[in-house]
Amino acid sequence: MTEGPIALDEYELLAASYAAKIDTKAHNAFYDRPAVISLLPSVQGKRVLDAGCGPGAYSEWLVNQGADVVGIDASPAMIALANRRLAGRVELFQADLGQPLNFLQEASFDIIVSALVLDYIKDWSALFAEFFRILRDPGFLVFSASHPADEFFDHHPNGNYFDTERVEMTWMMTGSPVSIPYYRRPLGAMVNPLLEAGFTLERLLEPRPVPEFKESDPRDYEKLLRSPGFICFRARKGASSGL
Repeated sequence: MTEGPIALDEYELLAASYAAKIDTKAHNAFYDRPAVISLLPSVQGKRVLDAGCGPGAYSEWLVNQGADVVGIDASPAMIALANRRLAGRVELFQADLGQPLNFLQEASFDIIVSALVLDYIKDWSALFAEFFRILRDPGFLVFSASHPADEFFDHHPNGNYFDTERVEMTWMMTGSPVSIPYYRRPLGAMVNPLLEAGFTLERLLEPRPVPEFKESDPRDYEKLLRSPGFICFRARKGASSGL
């Protein structure tokens, strides 16, 4: 692991605006979050890692469901915002998912959740190996990412679908354009590192937006009913436990 999140400076700039909109922004609140939550096993009494916790929306949901939560994020601004939101209910660390997670003990978590974070990490093989190491047996990894078909055909058709490519997208969250760098990759480059790390892929979900999305963004709502924007995975370490 040598390269971590590549959009750190941009997220430091956007952190406050992002946090202010995280509970109402349609793609987060009414598309990604319902999909990811639908893939989670019961979290009550479980130790859960929120990998890339941002301003703490997932961590808050998890702790409200009775989980013992640890959140990590590369952005100091996001950690500060999560601390404010969570008021000490979650243990938070500034940490780079592109580097070994040596401060987290082997087999110390029942579940890992990582929502729309892995697009900023180039090396999924090394990261999945770390996730496998820190998960108990049995344990679960649930994560979401940009859908490879949407990324290539809708946003970056001039590249090579089969390559993992650094690309950019412009956000207007602060009222002025901010260019966000991330990695676009094919489906095989998502699934194969997961399997090679030792995980069993239990479910792959190409979600559709919930009805509340339509009120915020009717045009994208209609688009996402016909073609996916995100893709979600549930993978298991070890034998099924009925969690």
